[in-house]
Amino acid sequence: MAKVIMVQGTTSNAGKSLTVAALCRIFKQDGLKAVPFKSQNMALNSYITADGAEMGRAQVMQAEAAGIEPDVRMNPILLKPTSDCGSQIIVNGKVRGTMRAKDYYPYKKQLIPDILQAYNSLAEEYDVIVIEGAGSPAEINLRENDIVNMGLAELVDAPVLLVGDIDRGGVFASLYGTVALLQPEEQERIKGLVINKFRGDVDILKPGLDMMEERLHIPFVGVVPYLYLDIDDEDSLSERLQAKQQAALLDIAVIRLPRISNFTDFAPLERIPGVSVRYITRTHELKNPDLIVLPGSKNTMDDLKWMRQNGLEAAVKKYAAAGNPVFGICGGYQMMGLTLADPESVEAGGFIDGMCLLPTHTTFCADKTTTQVHGVMESVDGLFSSLSGAEFDGYEIHMGETVHENTAKPLTAITRGKQLVMDGTQSGNCYGTYVHGIFDREGISKALISALMERKGISAADVQAFDAETYKQQQYDALADAVRHALDMDAVYRILNREV
Repeated sequence: MAKVIMVQGTTSNAGKSLTVAALCRIFKQDGLKAVPFKSQNMALNSYITADGAEMGRAQVMQAEAAGIEPDVRMNPILLKPTSDCGSQIIVNGKVRGTMRAKDYYPYKKQLIPDILQAYNSLAEEYDVIVIEGAGSPAEINLRENDIVNMGLAELVDAPVLLVGDIDRGGVFASLYGTVALLQPEEQERIKGLVINKFRGDVDILKPGLDMMEERLHIPFVGVVPYLYLDIDDEDSLSERLQAKQQAALLDIAVIRLPRISNFTDFAPLERIPGVSVRYITRTHELKNPDLIVLPGSKNTMDDLKWMRQNGLEAAVKKYAAAGNPVFGICGGYQMMGLTLADPESVEAGGFIDGMCLLPTHTTFCADKTTTQVHGVMESVDGLFSSLSGAEFDGYEIHMGETVHENTAKPLTAITRGKQLVMDGTQSGNCYGTYVHGIFDREGISKALISALMERKGISAADVQAFDAETYKQQQYDALADAVRHALDMDAVYRILNREV
């Protein structure tokens, strides 16, 4: 059976996800087969595995760091918020239903067998399981039915590292308060403290570290510096969404919908030198970009109504009418059509007009499409004609079916399982597809950016080749090197081996 270590945090965004990824990479470098595990994740950023199961992208990132294929057992429960008070419940990669928070709270203990089955099967295959908690273990109002922090640590008998975020201030108080609010047996599980996101001279912290160890009788195992790395972590991505980036040589504006999902779709574009990707919530922020992208959404109709109410829909339509390019993915693609109907109340129910940028009609249905796909760009018209024939890999996650009017021209041909189907639509300077990850291959992203640069009078030769996979592996190695240097790895191994 695998050895286990768990990473909990004093707050959300304390750095749990990246700490787990770093430990997975370090253990891999040390010759161990490590696997990440998070019993319950709440996120709109999800991924489809090779067998069509849906899981959180944070565990996908951690699996990549560990050098293994993503497996839904790493994240047996995924909650995808559909409103402020409810979420779609995904268990073992498949939709179980939609629940309000007050109904899910007493229900979730029924999911313990699913959690333990996933955990135990991984424990038979790997040397080390690195568990990520969620939020804070000191959410004492939720402790009775906890299945992701100390409740899970007790179930699998895991020692815990507690991580505090010094960047937001009050790290000593948050560490001390978290431990103080735990039950004595839970306090005993915490075998090491970590301060994360530190900027400055560690020697200045030493008196505080000593006082904390004296009061809590828990040793510090390291102080991790603030790391400037490009890794697709949920928390770091949310920081990107909030950043007010200035337009660069080439300016791409992504509409930041209230329920935006899978914004990792745009990471390959952000990484091309000279390209800025800005996330827009108001019309005055739009300015005059070179491309507008409508991203995925967990609630397409409500997010389209939001755009309609704040003027962004009118601004995007005016931009397109002037001959400028608009690209929609998944929910954004659905919005761009003529009509959206929800007869089964999959979202909010009812019928609304779309943006009328593409000649399509979408009907929402209870059956969810979750599959990996391989595809090729069809004969692409207009600005992006150089994409014609380019191949891509990606995945679909949607609960709607889109049909074309007779005048519509498909954008891609995809292999869904063993079936070849037409996907997406193009009309003039407007393009849409259901495929997430369509920009991941260098051939697609480079051709798209080259076309935009040529339109702007910039030589396409300025678009540099970019090996996304090599770059990603370099980032994981840099993360592991920094964390290995910052932590007392001998102490971490003693905790892992139950020597403390």
